[in-house]
Amino acid sequence: MTAPRAAAQGPSAREVAARVLARVDKDDAFAAATLEAELDRTTQFAARDRALATELVYGSLRVLPWLERQIAPFVPRGVAKLDAHVRACLVVAAYQLFFTRVPPFAAVSEAVDIVRAARGPRVGAFANAVLRKVATRAAETGDVERDQAIADCAPEWLRTALDRSLGAADAAAFLKSATVPPPVGLRVENAVDRDAWLERLRAAAPRASFEAGRHSPLAILARGAGKPQALPGFEEGAWSVQEEGSQIAALALGARAGERVLDACAGRGNKTAVLARAVAPGGTVDACDSAPAKLQRLATELARLGLRANAAHAVDWTAGSGDVPMDYDRVLVDAPCSGTGTLRRRPEMARRRSSGVGSGPEGVAELAKTQLAIASRAAGHVRPGGVLLYVVCSVLREEGADVIDALLAARPDFRPLPFGADDPPFLVGLGNVNVGGATCLLLPTRHGTDGYFIARLGRH
Repeated sequence: MTAPRAAAQGPSAREVAARVLARVDKDDAFAAATLEAELDRTTQFAARDRALATELVYGSLRVLPWLERQIAPFVPRGVAKLDAHVRACLVVAAYQLFFTRVPPFAAVSEAVDIVRAARGPRVGAFANAVLRKVATRAAETGDVERDQAIADCAPEWLRTALDRSLGAADAAAFLKSATVPPPVGLRVENAVDRDAWLERLRAAAPRASFEAGRHSPLAILARGAGKPQALPGFEEGAWSVQEEGSQIAALALGARAGERVLDACAGRGNKTAVLARAVAPGGTVDACDSAPAKLQRLATELARLGLRANAAHAVDWTAGSGDVPMDYDRVLVDAPCSGTGTLRRRPEMARRRSSGVGSGPEGVAELAKTQLAIASRAAGHVRPGGVLLYVVCSVLREEGADVIDALLAARPDFRPLPFGADDPPFLVGLGNVNVGGATCLLLPTRHGTDGYFIARLGRH
């Protein structure tokens, strides 16, 4: 029988995916953290099981409203009234039926087994009846309808904002890119060691995929490798987990040995570590964040890498700059934002009403005010002849080019500083969004990274 087998062998990838979706639904939990916790408990999972669970969670969340509409005609009382776990099992099965090559019998059969084991034979029979009808509907659905489903699941205001920011074709491609689970980005501490670490990681996890990043000379892209912190090299501080676009954003500041650098919104310190490595020997990096707890984690992470910040300041830039020193050679402002650029790895964001994408156009407008206030105050800490780099993990014009236009109008002592021949080779040519080649828009469809807006300004 199914229930004793499941108890003996542990949950399947599909059952783990359903558990995560139920938690996201009931508790407004973050999908990535919930999935990681579930996978940590399933130590028997092979890399392919982890990959399947990840695809089912992220894929289902990306098209959740559309999947529920496909299920709804066969649930007389309404999808919203279903038990959360049962609803999640139906959604995971429906995603497989519409968007994967999993045989319909397998998708339906395992979902029914999971529901029957958790809620009894009567509910299992109900799930079987619903999913058989959904399977028939899926068999009649064409690729054009599936592609349209992906676009339709983004909030209407977001689709409009993306069209305005990227153009209709790039906006549609951006939304469709969110259907492909992204790799895990690793950052080696020294570019000259990347090839050696590629070989070592491939030997340690032969069923996983490890490739050099497309742009950052420090990046390794991992797929199917399980929990990255369990791989060789992490404990020794040879590499860290950091998405490739985030690496590019830190490297774009152009920090050099001996310079004084300020990371104005340091968070947990991924970019701080890149900067600290770049300014050695003889340079210093100061780190600021509004959350003291993040600064403590930053110190721990830097220590793992054999690095340290010169000083750490708990600063709310919207209220002032406190005791932060003046006259830095370079200042990085990685401002809080809507996170639209990370939709491919945080698919639940559009459903969260409290912040980011889920807060709607009004929330984005408030974020833009905050971004301008932070950038304006941080700009005052750049020495004459120094550099300010503004970064957001958003592709919306309201949080990118519009903020820079307002900043340049308010600070005539700053000018666009184009990416060019004095930069590392991989940065040359990235300046691709007006403002004199001094801004860059990273996109999953063009660069394989999350979406980022990057602008570099120089002070007279």
